[in-house]
Amino acid sequence: MRTLLYIVLFFGFLVGCNTTKPAVTSNSNEQQDATKLSDTVTIANDDLEYEIIIIEPGFNAWLVSRAKPEGFYSQQYLENKNRLYVTEWNSRVLQPQRYNSNLYEIQIDYQPQIDYGYEVNYKLYNYFIYFQLTYKQQLAGFVPRI
Repeated sequence: MRTLLYIVLFFGFLVGCNTTKPAVTSNSNEQQDATKLSDTVTIANDDLEYEIIIIEPGFNAWLVSRAKPEGFYSQQYLENKNRLYVTEWNSRVLQPQRYNSNLYEIQIDYQPQIDYGYEVNYKLYNYFIYFQLTYKQQLAGFVPRI
């Protein structure tokens, strides 16, 4: 579902923004563009018309260097974990007085009856792990392990 993907994209964009930025020259502008491209992960499933775009500084490097390789987890395992994480995520979005609204801004529309495919579930799961480790959050009541 494209809505899910746009929500994750929007969230990643907002979390990645800083309030202070250094002065930019034309040469460093090109470097920043390259950095943005390397920190953007796009997963597209043309057969099912689902796409997920994650823009989060450092996520791509983390995914390549620290995450378990594709195929390590079964799709069933990833779907179960994603269901659990999305439920908790959406609960926190609805409680801005209790949880940091800068971290939990938009609900994720993840529907368990839809088969998003392995790649989408893999990247979404790993984004949740990255998010929890980076921002010291616990979405499922326990510290995630990689």
